[in-house]
Amino acid sequence: MNEEAIIQAIQRVEHPEISRSLVDLGMVQDIQASEDVVSLKLVLPFLGIPTAVRDYMVHSLQQAVAGFDAELEIQVTGMTPAERQRFLTLEQQNWKA
Repeated sequence: MNEEAIIQAIQRVEHPEISRSLVDLGMVQDIQASEDVVSLKLVLPFLGIPTAVRDYMVHSLQQAVAGFDAELEIQVTGMTPAERQRFLTLEQQNWKA
């Protein structure tokens, strides 16, 4: 398994409503690839975001690694106040609507 290629694929996954990747927004952290498992943290600005948005991001990440024949383990967690502030600034600058 090519760890660099997996990381590049994950880095291309965009937020559904913001014109930035999940990695750029600080929402994907701690990407690790070993043997046949890829693990990462999906860090949400608010744990109460709509289920449809969260599920869209999880599905998009799963699709990104699907071609690598690897299992994806995602730990969902919340942002720190500093991470949330950075996210909100990027959100305002890059909102698609």
